[in-house]
Order: sequence, then structure tokens, then C-alpha cells
Amino acid sequence: MVLADKEVMSTLISELNNAMDALNDIISEGEAEFMANRHLRGSAKYHLLVAIESVLDLSNHLITQNKWRLPENYADIFLVISENKVIKREEAEHLGEMARFRNRLVHQYWKIDDAIIWEVLVNDRLDITNYANKILDFVKTSVY
Repeated sequence: MVLADKEVMSTLISELNNAMDALNDIISEGEAEFMANRHLRGSAKYHLLVAIESVLDLSNHLITQNKWRLPENYADIFLVISENKVIKREEAEHLGEMARFRNRLVHQYWKIDDAIIWEVLVNDRLDITNYANKILDFVKTSVY
């Protein structure tokens, strides 16, 4: 049996969905507009950070509610989740890169090339949604 607070999970999923909707809107503007518009670039960084934080918070919620091993850092969160059979180890390692990217967004945002932000938006943002869906599926089949 896996423990999870439905209200907490719902709030975090709502935040994630809002951020992903905003990222999809930004992508719909196209790469040229993204590169030319500093407001779009800033908005993308913010919403990407919110999306990543949402899945980290979802994961931490499961970890604390179920008294699983405490992670040593953000990337380790996904390894703890994989240790408890929510995702595969390979997925956890890949998602760990997302956590490290989050750290760069927070602490070294001025060093991230806007082309890399665009590449992450286009190629990697769905990893966030896919992971959240795996968390939800796991909780739905395991809770109570």
C-alpha cells in the first residue's frame, strides 16, 4: 500500500498542467519568435522551472509519505523513486539530468544558452509529463 495525500497530489498536478500549457503556448510561437522575444524566453525558463519543481515535489511527497529513503540531492529523488519500483533505473538516471538542469536554471540561469532552453522545450518537456503520469498511475493502482 502506498500513501499519498490526494489534495497535495491534485494541487501539484494542477501547477504542472498550468506550466505545461504555458510552455506549449510558447512553443507554438515558433523558434524565431522565441529567440527574438526576451519575455518569451524568460517565461519559458520560469514555467520550465515550475514544471520541474512540480514533479520533484510530487516525488518528494511520495518519499516522505511512505518513509522511503531520503534523497541526497534533487537528482537522487528519481533514484529513490526507482528503488521503489515506480520507474526504471534508466528513467531515473535520465530524469536526474532534468534535476541538474533545474539547478542550472536556478543558480546559473545567465549561463544557459537560449538555444538550449528551446531544445529542452521541444525535445524534453514531455519527459516531465510522462513521468508525472507514471507517478499518478502508480499511486492510483497502489493507494488504499
